[in-house]
Parts: sequence; structure tokens; C-alpha cells
Amino acid sequence: MTTNAEARRTSVTASPLWRRWVAANAVAEAVGLGLTLGLTGLVIGRLESLGGALGVLVAFTAAVLSGVIEATIVGLAQWWAMQPWLPGVTRRAWWLATLAGALLAYVLGYLPSTIMSLMATGDPAAAPMTEPPQAVVLLLAAGLGAVAGAVLSFAQFLALRGHVAHAGRWIAANMLAWAVGMPVVFWAMDLAFKLSSTAAAIAVVALALLVMGAVVWAVHGTFLVGMVGRKWPVGSGQ
Repeated sequence: MTTNAEARRTSVTASPLWRRWVAANAVAEAVGLGLTLGLTGLVIGRLESLGGALGVLVAFTAAVLSGVIEATIVGLAQWWAMQPWLPGVTRRAWWLATLAGALLAYVLGYLPSTIMSLMATGDPAAAPMTEPPQAVVLLLAAGLGAVAGAVLSFAQFLALRGHVAHAGRWIAANMLAWAVGMPVVFWAMDLAFKLSSTAAAIAVVALALLVMGAVVWAVHGTFLVGMVGRKWPVGSGQ
């Protein structure tokens, strides 16, 4: 006998909105974050020659601005996925909301390491910090994901408000989704650095980004379907 919980899960995953949302965002996140990480690594590598505090600050600025790439790719993919159900949310409004959240999240994400780098620059004799156990790193990544989710989603919540029921749930959805997804990225990056083959490292990171995107957006999609309710997509004739 099918339980009510099983029926609800089946109903959500059978939703065209949910399938469209997860597929579009999984690909967009893998492409957007992959390009962002690659560009950031390349630019920071080139900027190391500057040295000192100037090099650290320029690298921080470049890393934050690289978030424009991810925010644009993901924001446009999200808008495309939900637009038939939420025509009142314009492409420009959703892109700007996604961009604002992403840039703020990038600032907060890169700020601790930048401060530590500046401190090390001021005191070259300072002992290097030892890396904590992986379990601790992944737990911290989950906490970082929850905070980042709240930061990423606040402007999007403002864009959704008035177009869906219980728009405030979008912030909770992002916090939960990124608390689950962020440890996947940290684990993959740690594994990639340990691999001797560049091709294998790229493959691991690409696969992890795709998996992370699918998991994160599956959680988002579940909340979004619940907030949209029984709306039919515009132009469906229903």
C-alpha cells in the first residue's frame, strides 16, 4: 500500500516543473561553477607574481568578480526553468537577485582565507596552519553551506514574494540544499588535489559538481513545487 509520504514524493518528482528545474540547474551549476573555479585558479596563479598584500587583495577581487559567471549562467537557467509557471518574475529581476546573492556569498566565502593570507604576508615567520581532519572540514562545509544558502537566497526571496505562496520558505530551502551540497564540493576538491593525473582530477571535480547541482536543485525544486502549488504553466491551455 502506498503511504501518503510516498505519494507526495511521487507527485513532486513527477512534476514537469521539478524535472525541468533539476535538469536545468544541475547542468548550469556544473558549467557555471566549473568555469568560475577554473578562471579563479588561473587568475590567482598569474597574480601570485605580484606578491605581498597587493597580490592578495587583487586575487580576492578577481575571485569575487568571477562569481558573475556562475550567477549569470545559473540565474538564467533558473529563470528559464520556472518562467512558464511564474511569468510575473522577469528575467532581469531574477538575474539581478541571483547576482546580488552570489557576489555577497563570494565575498563572505573568500574573506577568511584572504584575511589569513594578509596576516601571513605581514608576518612571514608565522607558522602555517595545519589542516583539520576531513570529517571536521566536511562538517564545517555543511555549516558554511547553510549560511551561504541564506545569503544566496534572500534577494531571490524578494523577487519571488507576491508570486508564490509562503515565499519565505525559499530561504529555508536554500539553507538545507547547500548544507547538503557544499560538503560534496569540498570532498571532491580535496580528492582532486591528491590525484596525480590532471585529467582524473578534472573528471572528479566535474562529476562532483554535476552531482552537487542535482542534489541541491532537487531540494530547491521540491520546495518550489510546493510554493507554486497547482498552477499550470502559461500557454498549457489547462
